[in-house]
Amino acid sequence: MRKPPIHKSFINSFRGIWMMLKSERNFQIEVVALLINIFLIFYLKLSALDTVLVLTVSIGVLAAETFNTAIEKICDIIHPEFDKRIGFIKDISAGAVTMIAAASVIVGVFVYWKYIFG
Repeated sequence: MRKPPIHKSFINSFRGIWMMLKSERNFQIEVVALLINIFLIFYLKLSALDTVLVLTVSIGVLAAETFNTAIEKICDIIHPEFDKRIGFIKDISAGAVTMIAAASVIVGVFVYWKYIFG
């Protein structure tokens, strides 16, 4: 199978992001959090390093949510009925999102603390 031209690959990836934005509530919430962080980056005039840290964990949460959704959709296609094993896989995937989300909160506290209280 031939690979599509690079512009088609980008179109497909942006379509995937758009589909996540249209259909996944948690992704929508996390995008709002990213937008709030972008506002705070400019409002509080974060350093370049702090900006990179905040954007990295924010986008990391979005990426983890996307992988989690993909895993859940694949599981639903493979085994539409309830199955403990599928539930276990979905729980593990959701746990990964929870871990990166917790890490992003910790990074946010460390980064923003010095700008707000320092």
